[in-house]
Amino acid sequence: MHVEMDALIHLTNEKGIPLEQLIVAIEMGVLTAYNDSHEPRRHAHAKLNRETGEIEILIPTYNELGERISEEKDSPEGFSRVATSTARQVIKMKMRETNDAEIVSEFTTSVGDVISGVVQQGRDPKMIYVNLGRFEGKIPPQEQVPGEVYAHGDRIKCFVVEVKQGMKGPEIMLSRSHPALVKQLFALEVPEITDRIVEIMAVAREAGHRTKVAVRTHRAGVSPKGSLIGPMGARARAVMDELHGEKIDIVDWSEDPAEFVSHSLAPAKVSSVEIVDLATRSAKVVVPDYQLSLAIGKDGQNARLAARLTGWRIDIHPDNPAQ
Repeated sequence: MHVEMDALIHLTNEKGIPLEQLIVAIEMGVLTAYNDSHEPRRHAHAKLNRETGEIEILIPTYNELGERISEEKDSPEGFSRVATSTARQVIKMKMRETNDAEIVSEFTTSVGDVISGVVQQGRDPKMIYVNLGRFEGKIPPQEQVPGEVYAHGDRIKCFVVEVKQGMKGPEIMLSRSHPALVKQLFALEVPEITDRIVEIMAVAREAGHRTKVAVRTHRAGVSPKGSLIGPMGARARAVMDELHGEKIDIVDWSEDPAEFVSHSLAPAKVSSVEIVDLATRSAKVVVPDYQLSLAIGKDGQNARLAARLTGWRIDIHPDNPAQ
């Protein structure tokens, strides 16, 4: 039973694993294999010689008074091969654990960011796998966009939701439906966001259909909506293209709830907003008759997204209700 110590030392230095920690793991693994053998002896322990690399099973011997006086080796037939194989398995396991920890550590800093990858075909047709370079992430069904087709080889951008150590290694959870994906995509396109001149204050999204983005400026003379839209609409169009044509409404954020609610219903024009109850965050909105269907939106989508964007309950009325 032998371990090449020079190779073991080189490996621990390369991977940044404490040598003593790996030796203890090897000794415990070999002892477990010994105890699972045909006739293990009591009080046995495994010892790896730090100089020679020999792995020995040692049995303590005691005198008549029960005092430990020495140790003797136990070498069951065929166990040398088992011990060597066990040592290799322990080393591989430790290397894998170290690699997994590196992946988790590296990608934990990416949680909340957008990452680019290539769609891969996987074993589970409901799960979308994304090649991120050295590692692979996955988009579970609840994070996918209804109607989006993820073809093998497609390059896509995803929002990093979570990174954790799973039962079978690191798990990098990605999303295409998360509202923050839109926010981060704009951050990639709009330098004013990176420079903190313009700030996205809120996002409401029904993935695959429509998104509303509320934005403000921290510098006089800078148009927040214009910054996101970009020259000839190029910036907003780049984000919409990445989202496969999902419609995006960019509205001005305001500290005044009535004004913010009014803006949130764009593209509909609002006649007036009345704050009904601050405690329950309820507002009554009046719109011109011809704008009512636009304010409510198809299947109530515009009003629903406006309520989600502002955090207010919005009650919409026409300015000339039918008698």
